[in-house]
Order: sequence, then structure tokens, then C-alpha cells
Amino acid sequence: MEVVATNGQIIKGKPVADKISENLINEVNELVKEGINPKLTIVRVGSRGDDLAYERGALKRCETIGIQTEVLELKEDITQEEYINELTKLNNDKNVHGILCFRPLPKQLNEEEIKYVISPEKDVDSFSPINTAKVMEGDTTGFPPCTPTAVVEILKHYDVNLNGAKVAVLGRSMVVGKPAAMLLLNENATVTICHSRTKDLANVTSEADVLVAAVGRAKMVKADFVKQGAVVIDVGINVDEDGKLCGDVDTNAVVEKASMITPVPAGVGSVTTSILAKHVVKACKLQNNK
Repeated sequence: MEVVATNGQIIKGKPVADKISENLINEVNELVKEGINPKLTIVRVGSRGDDLAYERGALKRCETIGIQTEVLELKEDITQEEYINELTKLNNDKNVHGILCFRPLPKQLNEEEIKYVISPEKDVDSFSPINTAKVMEGDTTGFPPCTPTAVVEILKHYDVNLNGAKVAVLGRSMVVGKPAAMLLLNENATVTICHSRTKDLANVTSEADVLVAAVGRAKMVKADFVKQGAVVIDVGINVDEDGKLCGDVDTNAVVEKASMITPVPAGVGSVTTSILAKHVVKACKLQNNK
């Protein structure tokens, strides 16, 4: 059922994604006029459901914007050497500007080795340690992960003032939590990273002006986690007891306390593919000295 806000405003991702896409369409048109066609290659091993769902969204978004795409589907039992071979070919292909490797990779593949193979200039979702380091350094020539970047874009779109704001990030993964904290620090927020071992967790998060929930536990964040009037960004994608998609936040319990809250689905996830497209265009421009 759709949550109806009695107090908090439900802030959806679509207007943010559409605004980003609008700007990108103009940028791509300018590049195409010069004979440059931005292109993304998605590297997928096997066919996991969540990979396919994200892939569909990414292909659709890129098509709308005018970015060329291809999907390189590799067999489930591919060897390390074969995978690295395929990745190296893409690194060397001048027509490919962005590479997205779906992760986690199957057990027989060693991500620790592969992440050093992908070209940092084409790595549009921060797989390479070089892009991770650039996030830490605040170096804007890199490519931060798409989901944490989507979090910041949503906050900016809805005019949430991050300058000096207290932000609690719930979750410390390299996929969302840590990079989100760094990106928010770069916006001059005062960031606290919380996790499962944080003492008095609800007390810590309930002091924050902005709460970013990225812990991967269905409806874990209840009303006592949230300060009155706080902005809540729910990054979680889980399945509840009824088999329906839900976030890390118990939206019905929190909506009356929050001033703004993102829904799941139709929140952060819907902005992520726009950020991916933005990174492909950025990569294309950098590779063509634009």
C-alpha cells in the first residue's frame, strides 16, 4: 500500500532523475554533433535477478538520453583469466567510454585482483581503488559509486541544507555507507557513521538532521531512531514478510516524525541509473578532452 504522509513529505526519485536526464540529453546531443557517441558496456556474469532488474533500468535510462549501450553476458563458470581478458579488451576499446561490472562476482573470481584491472577512466561505478581514493580525497575527476551519489543529488534537489548539518549514516559498507559519508563530508555536513555495534544506536541517529539508512535490514529504523523534523533517506532494498519490496526504514512508523522521507521503491534507486548515465557522459568527455 502507498504511504500517505500526514506530516512528512514523501520525496520521490523520479523528479530528480528526470532533471538529471534532461541536462544529459543536451550534453549528449552536443557530443553527437561532434561525431562523439558516448557508450556504456555492462559486464554481467550469469543472470541474477537483481542484476537483470538494474540492467533493464540502466539500458532504458541510457536509451532515453541517447547513450549507446551493450551488455557483455559472460558464462557463470568463467575463469579469472577469461574475465580479465574480456575486461582488458573493453579497456582498450576506444568506442567504449564507461564500463559497469556487476558485483558481487561468482566465488571463482577474485575481485581483489580484478578491481585493479578495470581502467579507472572508464570505471563509472567506483570499482577501481583509484576511484575509491578519489572519493576520500574529494577529487571530483573520479567516479564515486552511483547509489551514494544519488543520495546527495536527492538532498540537493529538495533543497536540504547540508552545510553544517548533523548527518547520521547507518551502514558502513564500501558500496554505500562509507562513500556516502565522504560525499556528505564534502558538502560540509558533520557526519556520524553508525553500524550494528554502535552503542545506543537510536539515541545517536535521533540527534541527526539527516538520516541515511543503508544497513540492509528490513524496516529496522523505527520512530525512535528519528529526530522530529529530520530528513530520512532510505537506501535499503529488502523484501518484507508479505514478499513486498521495502526499505530499511519502517516508513509508516517514521513518516509522522520526519519532514521528508524517500519511499522504497521509487526513491533512491530510481535516481541511481541517472547517475550512472551522468558518469558515462563525464567519462566520455574526459576521454575526448571536452
